[in-house]
Amino acid sequence: MLNYFTKFRITALLLVLSTFAFTSCKEDDDLPLPVKDVKVYELYSVADPNIEGTATFVKLNDGATSITIQLSGTPAGGMHPAHIHGNTAVEGGGIEISLQPVNGASGRSVTIVRETDAGMPVSYEDLLEYDGYINVHLSEDDLGTIVAQGDIGQNELTGESKQYALEERAVEGISGTVLFEERRNGEALATIFLTGTPDGGEHPAHIHQNSAEEGGGIVYTFNPVNGTTGMSKSNVATLDDGTPFGYDDVLTYDGYVNVHLSATDLATIVAQGNIGSNAD
Repeated sequence: MLNYFTKFRITALLLVLSTFAFTSCKEDDDLPLPVKDVKVYELYSVADPNIEGTATFVKLNDGATSITIQLSGTPAGGMHPAHIHGNTAVEGGGIEISLQPVNGASGRSVTIVRETDAGMPVSYEDLLEYDGYINVHLSEDDLGTIVAQGDIGQNELTGESKQYALEERAVEGISGTVLFEERRNGEALATIFLTGTPDGGEHPAHIHQNSAEEGGGIVYTFNPVNGTTGMSKSNVATLDDGTPFGYDDVLTYDGYVNVHLSATDLATIVAQGNIGSNAD
């Protein structure tokens, strides 16, 4: 049998616990709590190969979105501005949604997003269909240096891809590949990678009609290949005449890719390869 004093202490303790539980639930109800919807996007290194990470979008119960950037490799003491920009990363675009700067010591930034910088409401669902990308910059004084970057929303890559060989032609030692990666919106990210290109050069590249053996006119212009890196990245959405042209079109197209020596010497082909229906 419990004596009166013991019963009193137990009753008082239960009252305190029940009051605490009630108060905690009430306070939680007033806060924007996360729900089950979560989307993670990759942020890839740009200027510094040691810096990379993720951007995690979480739907909150008040309609807002929590965006957490987590990077590895950022030096302690730095503050790195971050934004959502319009268009794809390879096309570039203006700042549309400003995010909290990434703390270099933790590599972390958390922002609650309810609207764009222009004051337009934007929901979690809107962001998952957004035509945009994230940039993390070196500093407020050097926004031109990008330390991490990644496409979001409709520009996200699906994981489907097709690669074609670009064989050596007029210049000995230059060859490589062109990789087309499907985006969620049906467009494609095209990456040309060549080995053997001389530093400082710039090599125009195009999709041409017909097979390489037949020859044909230019229908799509890639961003030029940087001779120093041997790389070019382009967004493929339309042909040069405005005709819609996406990932699925590339796979069946009657065409080929030429990489030229220079803008003033398009006749000299440094690498070439059939694509689409002409590929082996």
